[in-house]
Amino acid sequence: MAEDRAGLETGAVYAARYQTAGKGQRGNRWHSRAGDNLMFSLLLRPADLPAARQAVISQIVTLGITDYLLKRGLEARIKWPNDIYAGDRKICGILIENILATDRLSDSIVGIGLNLNQKEFDPALPNPTSLLLETGKTIAPEEALPVLLECIAARYSRHIGEKPDWSTLEQEYLSRLYRFGEWHQYRDCRLSDDKLTPTTEDIEGEIFEGCIRGLDENAGLVIEDRAGHLRHFAFKELRYII
Repeated sequence: MAEDRAGLETGAVYAARYQTAGKGQRGNRWHSRAGDNLMFSLLLRPADLPAARQAVISQIVTLGITDYLLKRGLEARIKWPNDIYAGDRKICGILIENILATDRLSDSIVGIGLNLNQKEFDPALPNPTSLLLETGKTIAPEEALPVLLECIAARYSRHIGEKPDWSTLEQEYLSRLYRFGEWHQYRDCRLSDDKLTPTTEDIEGEIFEGCIRGLDENAGLVIEDRAGHLRHFAFKELRYII
C-alpha cells in the first residue's frame, strides 16, 4: 500500500488471506496461517490532524478494534501503545506508519493482524490467542472485515474533523488500557546501552513494580513506582513482565 498510496482515496483497504512474514514494530514479525485470520492495511488521510497529535490515530484504531471484539463477545484490552490483548494474551497486532506534511499528518497506513480462527501458533511466539480460542466461535475473515472497518470508521468520524474531542478519546482509551490502575512488574529499558536491538525482549533493564496512571503530553506511558515516583516511557522504553 505504501507504494500505491498517492493514487488511493482515504479508506482504501488492502487485505491478504495468507501472510508468512508480516512486518511488525521495529523488526518484529507477524505470522498467520492461510485463511485463518484477518490481515489488512487501511489508508487514512486525517488532513486536519496536527503532527503532534498523531497518537490520536492509534487511539482511534485500537478503540475501534476493541469495539468490534465486544460485538463478538470478547472484552479485550489495549496494551500500550497499540496491541490488543485478551486477558494476558495477544490477539491483535497493529503497525501504524504516519507520513507527515510539515506540521500536519498527510497519510496514515494502518496495518492490522487480528487472530480469528487460528488454534495453533509458532511456539516462538510468547503469548498468542485468537477469537476462536477465547469465544469458541469461528468467523470468516471476509465476514469480519466490513464490520471491523465500520467500527474503526465510527471512531474516526467522531474524533477527526472540525471539533474533535481528544480529551474524551483519551479517557476512553485509558478505560480500556491493559493493566491500567493495577500494580505489576515491568522492566525499565530507558538506560540500556543497547541502541541497536529492535525490540525490548532482549534488553536488560531494571525490574520494578509500578501502576499505570495515564499518558503524558506526548502520549507516553506514565507509571508510578512503589517509591511514589512517576516514570515516563516512550515507545520501546518499557517491557511488560507477563
